[in-house]
Amino acid sequence: MNYLELGIGELEAEKSNLEKLYAKYKAMGLKLDMSRGKPASSQLDLSNGSLETLRTTRSVSGTDARNYGILDGLPEMRAYFGELLGLDPETIVVGGNSSLNLMFDMMAQLMLFGPAGYEPWGRQGRLKWLCPAPGYDRHFAITEKFGFEMIIVPMTPTGPDMNIVESLAKDDPEIKGIWCVPLYSNPQGICYSDETVRRLGAMKTAAPDFRIFWDNAYGVHHIVGEKHLADIFAACKAGGNANRPYYFFSTSKITFPGAGVSIMAMTPEERTWALKRMTIQTIGHDKLNQLRLLQFLPTPADLRNHMKKLAGEIAPKFDLVRKKLSEAFEGTGLLSWQVPEGGYFYAVDTLDGCAKRTVALAADAGVKMTGAGATFPLKHDPRDRNIRIAPTYPPVAELDQAMDLFVICAKLAGVEKLLAEKKN
Repeated sequence: MNYLELGIGELEAEKSNLEKLYAKYKAMGLKLDMSRGKPASSQLDLSNGSLETLRTTRSVSGTDARNYGILDGLPEMRAYFGELLGLDPETIVVGGNSSLNLMFDMMAQLMLFGPAGYEPWGRQGRLKWLCPAPGYDRHFAITEKFGFEMIIVPMTPTGPDMNIVESLAKDDPEIKGIWCVPLYSNPQGICYSDETVRRLGAMKTAAPDFRIFWDNAYGVHHIVGEKHLADIFAACKAGGNANRPYYFFSTSKITFPGAGVSIMAMTPEERTWALKRMTIQTIGHDKLNQLRLLQFLPTPADLRNHMKKLAGEIAPKFDLVRKKLSEAFEGTGLLSWQVPEGGYFYAVDTLDGCAKRTVALAADAGVKMTGAGATFPLKHDPRDRNIRIAPTYPPVAELDQAMDLFVICAKLAGVEKLLAEKKN
């Protein structure tokens, strides 16, 4: 039934029924967690073999990985990621386990030293950043920490609203960049179209040192088929903005989150600039860990096969969420969502003003979710409607129970809002 068409009496009856169901769940004393996009233990188990694969400490190129040196990573590791992601190995710098660490560090370098050939951002006065939202909370936390004014850009089914991005960037020199999760975006699972990528590379910006932080975190995290992603480097070069992108990727949700391998890629000019700073910062990252990955998944084809096994673990959970949402909310007018074909999350939109209430109801009944508003800068969703669902961590039985409770909470919050509106 369409809840938007119900009268006050019908809504009150539905509210009473939902409250009874909610009380029943609350009495169960549940302790379930859907708050973060963590791999389940069964996913991590698929990588346990990597703990036993370090057969030699010398790389194919003859490097003793136990020692200092090779700041930009083992040559075979750079070649590996180049083939996997369609990047020139000479643009790649291999880091430690966390691409988020590389992003934070890159932002700090830009603030202190500036992009290659430009004044440090920290000396340029007021700074702004474009934040496609809903988006990744930790991205927003980085720009918040460095004092940027964050400008929300709405997401569309093909990526950020490029009309808004282009309009803002071309007129304001204080806007220094944009966050992008181009494939299976966090949290909606949106994939940037070729046209979106082309426009990002070609657009005119008032700031000559405008940069794209291209976080391709889910670049190989396919669940249904394999989505294509256009080459951001080619797009920027074609648009006359070759130095614009900084590309990030890691194996954190491919093998072990705490022991993955990360990379950043940029043009040779920017790479030379970055390595000069890193030479002072470190003598080299963990080359033994790079060897471990190369020996566990020797080729990009092996990694892709590994990802299919991971998809086999994740797909039933995504299917469960889709089934629960469809059965409970189709035609009700209370909730909207997009079915992701990869990545790690579902995102739903409640009626305006209902996200916080829904999450609070779930928490009170024992289901922990990502905080409402977390998918927007400063944790403030101006419409209070977006909720991120992280289905990967709980076992299927727990996820099933958590989703049943979520359905009740979202419906109850929606009915409360509609009743308040009709009574006023």
